[in-house]
Amino acid sequence: MAKNKPYYIYVLYCADDSLYCGFTDNVQRRFDQHQAYKGAKYTRVKSRHPLRLIYHQKFNSKNAALSAEYHFKHQPRWKKDRFLKAHGIDVAHYFALNHQSAKRKG
Repeated sequence: MAKNKPYYIYVLYCADDSLYCGFTDNVQRRFDQHQAYKGAKYTRVKSRHPLRLIYHQKFNSKNAALSAEYHFKHQPRWKKDRFLKAHGIDVAHYFALNHQSAKRKG
């Protein structure tokens, strides 16, 4: 019996303090595509860069990953933040990093 191919959801923290969630079978390759402005339309916007890969989760099927992506995307921001915090990711930390970087540039 063939082994199921793993799929992942991932979350990017964008420079404009927004979150982007997607799914893939190769997180690093997909992140590199986003970084090169060749990913989703959402991450092609220059003001959303730099992007930070802040979370990913493995699933045993494409359907499970797509379902998780759908559920994440269709939550209000505070629930997304709460989900990430429950998985050890403090979004406020990335917000602070962006503002420190902006101060150094300005």
